[in-house]
Amino acid sequence: MVCRHCGNQEHTSFLDLGYAPPSNAYLDESGLNKPEIYFPLRLIVCNECMLVQTEDFTDAEELFDDSYAYFSSTSSSWLAHAEKYTNEISQLLSLNSSSNVVEIAANDGYLLKNFVKAGIPCFGIEPTQSTARAAEALGIPIVKKFFDKNLAKNLIEKGQKADLIIGNNVYAHVPDVNSFTEGMKILLKPDGCITLEFPHLMKLLEYTQFDTVYHEHFSYYSLHTVDRIFKSVGLRVWRVEQLKSHGGSLRIYGCHEYSDRQTEESVENLLLVEVESGLEKLEIYSHFQKLADNVKNNLLTFLLEAKASGKSVVGYGAAAKGNTLLNYAGIKSDLIKFVCDAAASKQGKLLPGSHIPIVGPEILKSQPPDYLLILPWNLASEIKQQHSYLATSGTKFVIAVPELNVST
Repeated sequence: MVCRHCGNQEHTSFLDLGYAPPSNAYLDESGLNKPEIYFPLRLIVCNECMLVQTEDFTDAEELFDDSYAYFSSTSSSWLAHAEKYTNEISQLLSLNSSSNVVEIAANDGYLLKNFVKAGIPCFGIEPTQSTARAAEALGIPIVKKFFDKNLAKNLIEKGQKADLIIGNNVYAHVPDVNSFTEGMKILLKPDGCITLEFPHLMKLLEYTQFDTVYHEHFSYYSLHTVDRIFKSVGLRVWRVEQLKSHGGSLRIYGCHEYSDRQTEESVENLLLVEVESGLEKLEIYSHFQKLADNVKNNLLTFLLEAKASGKSVVGYGAAAKGNTLLNYAGIKSDLIKFVCDAAASKQGKLLPGSHIPIVGPEILKSQPPDYLLILPWNLASEIKQQHSYLATSGTKFVIAVPELNVST
C-alpha cells in the first residue's frame, strides 16, 4: 500500500472494522444462494502528506456497477441543498446561456436539473448506468464514463471546457485522486471555478463518524490535504465553506493557480483550526478505534436489552453508513427485523452482509415499532419529521452515532 497522493509507503493504521461486503452491494433473494464477497475495511493515514485512506482491496469498477442503487433525489433536504447551491453559484459566477457547467458524478440529475431549468448549458459525467438513465430522463446530457485526465482531454477536444466544475461527494470515491484532480485542471477554463463538497475529516474524528468508512470511499479529506493535492497540479483553493450536510462537510472553491481570484480569509482560518485540532499530527488518530468500539458496544447492548424485554426494533435508511455499522457490530435480522427505505431501487432487496430485508416506509403505519433506529443519522431530523405520526403509537427514535440517543 502506497499513498494515493504522494506515493509514500510509510503509514499508520488507526481503524480496523474487520471484513465487510461493499456497502452498496444490495442482494435479492437469489443472491442468498451465492457466495458473498467480503473485503477488509481499514483506515490508514499517510505519515508524509497526512491523507487518510482505505487500504486497497477493491476497485471502482467493482463498486460502481450497473446495479448501483444510491439515488440522490431520495432525500428532500439534499434536493433543497442542491437548489440553493445552484442559485448561489449562478449569481456568484454570473452564469448564463453562454456558460458551460459540468458535474462529475451527476447521479440521477438531482442538481443539474436546476441548471437545465435556468437555461444554463450543462452536462453530467456519471458511470453508473442506473442513475445515468434517470438523469437523462430529465433532459440532462450524460457522459457515461469514469472521470480522469484522459477523459478530460477527450472532452476539451470536443470543445467542452468548463466555466464551472462541480463534484459533490465524489472526491472521496476516487481511487486515483491525482489523475482526477489533474483532469479538473485540464477541463477548467482559464477563469473557471471548481466546487467540491466532501465530508470533513475533522468532523469524522470529532464525532466518531466511523460508519462513514466504507469501500466506496477511498480517501477522507481535510482542507490541508486537498490544498496539497490542488497545488501539486497547479490549482488553488480560494474559498472554503463549512456545511452541515453529511455530519459536517466542506465546500471548497478552486481555480487555476494563476487566477486573478484572491484567496479569501476562510481558507487560512480553517487551515489554522485544523492545525489546532491536531489534524496535522498522528496523535489524534491513536484513540479512534476505542471510540468506534464504544459506539458498537453501546448499540449492541441496547438491541440485546430491547430483545430481552420484548420490544421491537426496526431500522430506517438502507444507507451505506448503516451497513458499515451493522456489519461491524454483527447485527442480523434477529435484532432488527427489517429496514425501511424510500428508494424504490432498494425495496425488496436485502442489506449486504446482515441480510436484513428492505421494505417501503409505509409499513410503519400498520406496524409501528417500539424503536426506530435511524441509520443515516445525518438525515435524522428529516426522517423524524416525515414520520412524526409514530409518536401517537409510542415509537421512540434511536441514533447510534456519535453516541446512543433515544428520543420521542
